[in-house]
Amino acid sequence: MSIIPSSQGSSDQRDSLASGLAASYSGLVAFIAVANEGNFARAADRLGIGRSAVSRSVQRLECQLGARLFSRTTRSTTITREGERFYDNCRPGLEKLLQALEDMRDLRDGPPRGPLKISAPTGFGRKVVAPLLGEYRRQFPEVTLELLLEDHVVDLGAERVDIAFRDGRLEDSCVVAKKLVPMRMLVCASPQYARSLGLPTSIDDLAAHACISQRLANGRLQSWDFKVDGLARSVTPNAIIVVNDPSLAAQAVLDGQGIAQLPAYQVAGALREGLLVTCLESVAPDDRGHFLCYLSRHQMPKRVRAFIDFMTARIRALDLEGPVIGLDADQARKIAQPAMDTEVAA
Repeated sequence: MSIIPSSQGSSDQRDSLASGLAASYSGLVAFIAVANEGNFARAADRLGIGRSAVSRSVQRLECQLGARLFSRTTRSTTITREGERFYDNCRPGLEKLLQALEDMRDLRDGPPRGPLKISAPTGFGRKVVAPLLGEYRRQFPEVTLELLLEDHVVDLGAERVDIAFRDGRLEDSCVVAKKLVPMRMLVCASPQYARSLGLPTSIDDLAAHACISQRLANGRLQSWDFKVDGLARSVTPNAIIVVNDPSLAAQAVLDGQGIAQLPAYQVAGALREGLLVTCLESVAPDDRGHFLCYLSRHQMPKRVRAFIDFMTARIRALDLEGPVIGLDADQARKIAQPAMDTEVAA
């Protein structure tokens, strides 16, 4: 008896059969298990369910197909010719499906493994994220990592990014965002620059200084942001040097070429070593952060969960803010005054 619809069968019959098969996954699994194990009892043991549940699933499948798949007696279970034909046709596909399910269980229950795609801003990715990847891989050697450094806001879904680090103010409400640490923005100068040209004591003083600015991925110059009397204020000073990488701006400041507003993580080490000083600390913005973003908390792969937990712990343990080697207005004026006197005397 054929269980395959003939080409002359109506489309309604084909649709009905397809619908029935779509609803009979448990029957297919039970059928394959019985065919492989040779009887219902061993099939039930393999599937971890009762023998009666296996029998009912196979009976429902036989009713849907209109064919008897097994000949049953009190002593034996034998597959029929129709059952053999059905088994040969459906076994390869179902075995792949079962393997896929087993693979998913391994991902859920086993150690973290598989590919992980990460996006990070160029500066933060190079300075903070990349140095931590080696330790993560040593802990989770079955995870493969891809780190993309890019300064535009990535679409996690469209670009198939598992985790994105983001800086500044977070405006995307379509992602889950975990704040790792605050992001302090510091106006920095080298001690040599401060001694020679003084330091600004107000935002308006920036116009008289050699400013180093950064160009954003969208082509605009990055503004210098401040908070004055509880209100945000942004300025875009005339720049003597423009770069598109915060590490280049930091190096120019270290070289004494000018002043720049930089994220604290970029200059924390230089501040600790006394290679830089800060100014305008009293009007520094306080509404920014470093965030770790992902699409959903639900059914999260173990490699993603492990990466989030690892990076959260490691980044929070770092001193990314650094000491504030700052000068108040009086100190800045004392430095600036000799510089101005020298210029006048010259």
